[in-house]
Amino acid sequence: MMTVFSILPQTRQFLGRDLQMFINGGWTPAVEGRSMSFHDPATGEPLGKVPAGTRADIDRAVRNAAQTFENSAWSRLKPRDRQNLLWRLADLVERDKQHLAELETLNNGKLLSVSLGDIQFAIDYLRYMAGWATKIEGASLNVSTELGLGEVFSGFTRREPVGVVGAIVAWNVPFLLACWKLAPALATGCTIVLKPADETPLTALRLAELVMEAGYPAGVFNVVTGTGAEVGAALASHPAVNKLTFTGSTAVGKQVGKAAMDTLARVTLELGGKSPVIVMPDADLDAAAIGAANAIFANQGQVCCAGSRLYVHRKVFDRVVADVANIARSITLGNGLDARSQMGPLISLRQVNRVDSYIDVGLSEGAEVVCGGKPSGPGYFYEPTVMVNVGQDHRVVREEIFGPVLTALPFDDLEQVLAMANDTAYGLGASIWTSSLATAHRAIPKIKSGSVWVNCHTILDASLPFGGYKGSGLGREMGSAVIEHYTELKSVLIQV
Repeated sequence: MMTVFSILPQTRQFLGRDLQMFINGGWTPAVEGRSMSFHDPATGEPLGKVPAGTRADIDRAVRNAAQTFENSAWSRLKPRDRQNLLWRLADLVERDKQHLAELETLNNGKLLSVSLGDIQFAIDYLRYMAGWATKIEGASLNVSTELGLGEVFSGFTRREPVGVVGAIVAWNVPFLLACWKLAPALATGCTIVLKPADETPLTALRLAELVMEAGYPAGVFNVVTGTGAEVGAALASHPAVNKLTFTGSTAVGKQVGKAAMDTLARVTLELGGKSPVIVMPDADLDAAAIGAANAIFANQGQVCCAGSRLYVHRKVFDRVVADVANIARSITLGNGLDARSQMGPLISLRQVNRVDSYIDVGLSEGAEVVCGGKPSGPGYFYEPTVMVNVGQDHRVVREEIFGPVLTALPFDDLEQVLAMANDTAYGLGASIWTSSLATAHRAIPKIKSGSVWVNCHTILDASLPFGGYKGSGLGREMGSAVIEHYTELKSVLIQV
């Protein structure tokens, strides 16, 4: 018998609605009238339907966004007003925090406590970006230009909104990722068309309502649902999109990047990872074991910067691996709405099968499963897994699994482990656990990744840019660096 968990009436009501796409300030079905289902990962049961858009729906949304950018009151809004609107949106998200978290958990499967944390981070980020709306600036330059006739020139630069932003987000952190795209677009004065992940459309559609309630003009924020192959591809290749921002797999990110090159749209890509967790022998080993477990098992391992490669100094390898495995065995799997659950389901049966196939690959390569290694139904659950006897060249060490699977390898000295950590196609995040500040500072410049954490892992802040080296992407989310990706830099020279 399926357990029924308590949710807000507001959440239940939203789930019972005839959900549609959001274009130019209103709800609309797909042009061709098709729909697609999405599921509750905790049960595998259908949760609802949304329109299955096509290129025609993307074209309609992008053209409305372009018209809004060029000709509406939005294009004339003062920075102070954009700031106030973002503050108002943050207040509305905060008001509906529990409701949004419930929608996220039902649609994604993650623990309700984790969803609440994601929503709070989104609130903080909206407020952080609100402050940037009034602080976008150029520079006054002392130019040396002369024509030899005594002319005087004045030079300066200004930053202007790039235009229509096409945003495509992943299913692992749906609401927060949408806000990572939305907030800088709104702060800089752009308009945006969002394509949520096929599996997780709910909170994106609810966000559209909150944007309108906050007072944004119609056409500023649009949401088109549908498959990545159809709607995502159409958005990535649309000639009226001025900037593309994508979060997802490296393989799909490359396709988005190629589409951006065809139209010369600006592009930022936040892609996959295979992040190392390095435990030195002088680390607080209890804290390191807990940190390593959290780095891979949080959000069911469905995190781009999950610490999926554990490197432990040979002197303490057995102890740390045993401690992490014991933590893994103690984790209670269950519905994300159940307060007793410590880890929720994977997003889909397809993802369960993908993770399980990697366990088979690891075993065929000679790996040993210390704990876990099996699906756990009903629903899309997978046991927290630790593997040893793996080699640096094994697929389970080199390829992103995107699930609760940890590979553990020993090392003998710092230089060796830094070479092992960097021996990857990815470079999104890394952590080093040590009691020596000198060791940390020696390691940080040599680790080729966009983020390095010391004695912690996957700790983010709105002020810190986030993104990757190598196959982990292009550009940065968050921080002041993100402003550059949503603006064009214009040079001005005046003869005075």
